[in-house]
Amino acid sequence: MNKLGFGFMRLPLTDPDDQTKIDLPLTEQMVDAFFAAGFTYCDTAWMYHKFMSEPTVGRAVVSRYPRESFTIASKLPLGMIHSHEEGVEIFETQKKKLGVDYFDYYLMHNMVHEDYEKAKEYDLLSFAREKRASGEIRKLGFSCHDTADFLDRVLTECPWFEFVQLQINYLDWEDEKIQSRKCYEVCVKHGKPVIVMEPVKGGTLANVPDPVRELLRSVHPDWSPASWALRFAASLPGVQTVLSGMSNMEQLTENIGFMKDMEPLTAEEMAVLERAAAMIKGTISIPCTGCRYCVEENSCPMDLSIPRYFALYNLAQLHGGDAEQEKAQYEEIVAQGSGRASECIGCRACEAVCPQRILISERMQEVSGVLEGRSND
Repeated sequence: MNKLGFGFMRLPLTDPDDQTKIDLPLTEQMVDAFFAAGFTYCDTAWMYHKFMSEPTVGRAVVSRYPRESFTIASKLPLGMIHSHEEGVEIFETQKKKLGVDYFDYYLMHNMVHEDYEKAKEYDLLSFAREKRASGEIRKLGFSCHDTADFLDRVLTECPWFEFVQLQINYLDWEDEKIQSRKCYEVCVKHGKPVIVMEPVKGGTLANVPDPVRELLRSVHPDWSPASWALRFAASLPGVQTVLSGMSNMEQLTENIGFMKDMEPLTAEEMAVLERAAAMIKGTISIPCTGCRYCVEENSCPMDLSIPRYFALYNLAQLHGGDAEQEKAQYEEIVAQGSGRASECIGCRACEAVCPQRILISERMQEVSGVLEGRSND
């Protein structure tokens, strides 16, 4: 299998302020180019793009290509399910939304400790295995943003899982919260293929600080920062697919260009990325990837645009405290109907689903201090 996967999580939009306004004609053009290059893996999920990702895959892929010519992966949203019956209903609805009779790959979505216990309590693991036996699921796995110890426990108790989806990138490789390397090594120990998510960490590794960009250019002048990041993940033995949430044709074309015949990174090139990671870590204030789980899985009761506020806060920090431009953009978001960061009530519903384990309610206080502070004028 070619290693590049198309992640239908950050699709092009006709309205950048509305995740449901997906640019279908452009998405179809991107799908056509992706398939023409020999890639097949399409990854979606129940809640992506405010529940519009799966229907978009149905229109852009399933209705336009022979079923055997592409690979569909979707996920059961454990964090949103409250009974066995609800899980069964969502599974059947997903097939209808996509227009498929079976999933090539199906995952328990973001299976952390609490949701693993829920999946057992609601008998959803047995249900998924039944669907695997019936052929409605061809490969059964799960995505995980938990610790390596937890991952080892799941694969020991459930050796029938066939693959694992992990957050792997060179910035998180040695991070003690994300534990990319440790989780990867658990999968290797259990002999499970790995699907990689967030190889560019939500765009962070595509828009690196200038000193890092110059370091990478000094080694390979024609490689973009994003290509370095995808190459890192694809170079790891046992990695089957590297997902990229491509938002425009330029990103797709670039990824196809170097992933089609990619050679694994050398030890020297890996060492360069170690240096790059150390440099980048000193510039990131809040490690948000913009996955939007905090606003899509558990709707914020105060309707805060959390990922957008974090992005503005990070930009303000990079600008050394001169946040006038970010304050103006923040006020525009609020004017469109979002709540203010200072209105966070600390319910922590967002923190329960945050893959990066950000203490969002605490960081919102910092965000409000910067973006709602008065101008010095």
